[in-house]
Amino acid sequence: MKVTRRDALKIAAMFAAGGAGTSPARVLAGGPGVRNLGLKADSGPRRSESGVGALMAWADKLWAVTYLSEPKHGSGAGLYEIAGDFSIRKRHESNGVYANRLLHRESNQVNIGPYMIDSEGRVRVIEQLVSERLTATMTHLSDPSNKLYILTMEGLLHELDVHTLKATTLFDLTKELSIKGDPHFKGGYTSHSRVVVANNTFTGPGDTDGRLAQWDGKRWTVLERKPFMEVASRSGFGEVIFATGWDEMSAILKVFAGGKWLTYRLPKASHTFDHYWQTEWTRIREVETERYLMDCHGMFYELSPVAFHNAVWGVRPICAHLRVVPDFCSFRGLLVLAGNEAAAASGNLLSPQPQSGIWFGHTDDLWRFGKPQGWGGVWRDSNVKAGEASDAFLMTGFDKKVLHLYQEGAASADFTVEVDFLGHGFWQKYTTVRLTSGEYKYHLFPSGFSVHWVRIKSNKDCKATAELFYT
Repeated sequence: MKVTRRDALKIAAMFAAGGAGTSPARVLAGGPGVRNLGLKADSGPRRSESGVGALMAWADKLWAVTYLSEPKHGSGAGLYEIAGDFSIRKRHESNGVYANRLLHRESNQVNIGPYMIDSEGRVRVIEQLVSERLTATMTHLSDPSNKLYILTMEGLLHELDVHTLKATTLFDLTKELSIKGDPHFKGGYTSHSRVVVANNTFTGPGDTDGRLAQWDGKRWTVLERKPFMEVASRSGFGEVIFATGWDEMSAILKVFAGGKWLTYRLPKASHTFDHYWQTEWTRIREVETERYLMDCHGMFYELSPVAFHNAVWGVRPICAHLRVVPDFCSFRGLLVLAGNEAAAASGNLLSPQPQSGIWFGHTDDLWRFGKPQGWGGVWRDSNVKAGEASDAFLMTGFDKKVLHLYQEGAASADFTVEVDFLGHGFWQKYTTVRLTSGEYKYHLFPSGFSVHWVRIKSNKDCKATAELFYT
C-alpha cells in the first residue's frame, strides 16, 4: 500500500502507544491492532526500563534492541525486526542492556547488541556477551577483516571474531584509565588509527571519574577527566573525530582535526542531563547523506563531518528537547528516534509498565520541537591567567543573548570579548568590560547579533566566572 507523509506521521503517533505486530493499513483504519505498536517489557514482578538502545536499517528491515536498567532486572527486552509495512516481530529475548551497533563491511554483517545479522536477515547470538551491558562497537585496528571491538558500560573492551563469535577480553578500562568510582562507558569509535572511548561518570561537581581516552594499539592516553558521551567519525569523507561531553560549566564538543584535539563549548538546554544516569547515549549520526545530526545535552544540532582550516566553522542548533533519544537513524526516507519513556526503574511508582515508543517523522520536523535556547560558561570560579583566551563558546542560531561576568583577586581587570564570525579562528575584538575585585556586571548583546564563536580574555590574573544565557 502507498503511505503518504501524513499517513506516516499518523503511524508515528500510534507507535507511542506500545506493543507489537500490526500493519499500516490497520493503523490508518484505526483497527484493533493499533495499540500494539511500540516496544515494551513485562509488567513484573521485577520491573525495569524498556529503552530502545540502538536502531539499524539493514537487510530490508529496521532493527531495534531494547534494554533494561540492569541485565535480568526485569524481562521482555530483546531484538526486534520492523518491516517496511511497520509490522514488528521480536526475533530474540535477551533481557540485557545493549546500545551498540556497527556494520562490519568485510563480512557484510551488522552487529547490534549481542547479535550478528547477515544481509539475508539471519541472526546469530553472541552467547558470551548476552549478560554484559554492551555500549559501543568499533572497527578493529590490526585485523579489521575478521574482528571487532565491543565495549561494555563497566569498561571491559572485548575483541570479537565475527566468524566464530568468540570474544576475548583485552582491557579492563576502569583500571587502565584509573577510574575510582562507578564506570559508565557510553560511546566509542575507531578513526585515525586510534580507538577513542567515552565514560560519562558524573555524580556532581568535583567528580573527576569521567573520561575521554584514546588507544593507538600500544598505550592508552587520557584526553579529558570529564564525563563524555559520544564519539563519532566518518571514514572516506571528513575524517574528523567528534566527541561530546560536559562539565559544570557547559556542554563540550571535542574535535580531532589537523592532527590535534580542539575544544569547543556549547550551551546546555537543560540541567536534567547533569548526571550520568540521566544521559542515555546521546548520539551523533548521519541521517541525511553526508550530513550529521548531533544530540547533545538536550539540544539537536546540524553538524558537518568536515573541518576546514582544521577548525569547525560553526554548529547550528535545531531545537531544544527533553526527550531521551538513545539512538536515531534513517529508514525508508523517515527519521526514526528511539526513546526511553518513564518506567518503574529507580523507585518510580507512577509508571509501572516499562514501554518506549519509536518516533517516525522527517528531519525537518525537528525544527518544530522547541526553540533553541540554553546557557553555559567558559569560566566558573576559574583561575584565569592574564592574556590566556577561554575556550570558544557557540553563538550561532540563538535569539537574545546576555553575558554575565564576575571576578575577584585583581584590584581591577579588563575582560575582552572576542568574536569569530567566520568560524575558523579569525578572532576580532568586540568589547571590553572592566571589573574591580568582587564586582559583577552583565552585557546585553544587540538583538539579532550573531557570530559563530565567542571567547574571553582577562588582562590580569584573577578568579573569574563568565556565563552566557541564550533565550
